[in-house]
Amino acid sequence: MSAVLFDMDGVIVDSEDYWVELERETILPRVVPDAEVAIAEITGMNYREIYDYLESEYGTAVSREEFLEIFDETAATLYTERVSLLEGFHDLLAALRDRGVAVGLVSSSPHDWIDTVLERFDLEEAFDAVVSTEEIDGAGKPEPDVYEYAADAIDVPVEECLAVEDSEHGVEAAARAGTTAVAYRIDAHDDLDLSEADVVVDDPDELRRTVLALLE
Repeated sequence: MSAVLFDMDGVIVDSEDYWVELERETILPRVVPDAEVAIAEITGMNYREIYDYLESEYGTAVSREEFLEIFDETAATLYTERVSLLEGFHDLLAALRDRGVAVGLVSSSPHDWIDTVLERFDLEEAFDAVVSTEEIDGAGKPEPDVYEYAADAIDVPVEECLAVEDSEHGVEAAARAGTTAVAYRIDAHDDLDLSEADVVVDDPDELRRTVLALLE
């Protein structure tokens, strides 16, 4: 392995703990009030693509503009006031740097959300590439395009990349791209099929040990 590509939501920061609750209790009942949508159906998707998916599969009770506004307003509070950084993440980054490993961030979130996280947790210079699904000429997760794009951005063959994901869609995208996929299982996602991952880990220390071991 020559590079590690981290998802942001649910991996670098614990935002999925908040997003899942908000989507289940507030956002989905407002957007698709007559349908029961499993959170796993939309987890890991770009929020613009979530609207398209919900409109296509269930029909929506709000306009696209209203939907995007709901997410933007929620994100502004969530990323500036609530989320916490993965325990030991700065130390893990330092260990990867010591090994000469390229590091990327690959997220379905838009760049302004990503930038908020990077600034808040002093990560602006931490990554060799920061890739949002919104910037690529291709489909978001679970399609492999964003991981292929990220590997190209850091000039590392995708099969030499290790990807860390928490969602079913993210793991599928990483696996389909040809990376070695590490699934980070979190309490917010208790019903996901992570079987496409090469390894599944359950806590920050196990994640650190697993990532470093796979690089040896």
